[in-house]
Amino acid sequence: YPTWKRTLTRRAREAQMNRFCKAQAIQRRLEEIEVTFRELEQQGIKLEKLLRDEDGTPADKTTQWMNQLLYLVQKKNSLMTEESDLMITVQELKLEEQQWQLDQKLRYYLNKEESLKTPKDHEAEQRILEQLVEVVNKRNALIHIQEERRLSEL
Repeated sequence: YPTWKRTLTRRAREAQMNRFCKAQAIQRRLEEIEVTFRELEQQGIKLEKLLRDEDGTPADKTTQWMNQLLYLVQKKNSLMTEESDLMITVQELKLEEQQWQLDQKLRYYLNKEESLKTPKDHEAEQRILEQLVEVVNKRNALIHIQEERRLSEL
């Protein structure tokens, strides 16, 4: 077993583990965001009730509640943006994993002796190559979306 094949296999396993760890971290963060959303929603409901029942409340207290409510809305918006970014990253990880699997299949056909390949093998190799190009284009589109969002935020 040549050294370069062992190295490629090891690197592929490391990349797969990195994707897995990253996916787990993203999942944890999404759960944290969900909990924070619920907390913000509860705080918002309390502030809204206070604002509606403000009959004898001083103006400065009402202003303070309004500012707190606006702060909650800003925080919720920033969390929604983060959640959206994480969802794009999850999609990117899925496409990365799909690309890795297609790479492995394509390597099988490319390593096969040309004289031993059947017409079915050639068709399969071509299909895999087309799928690989499609996955790469999808990843490129996701990166383009992320870049556009970053630029629009600036």
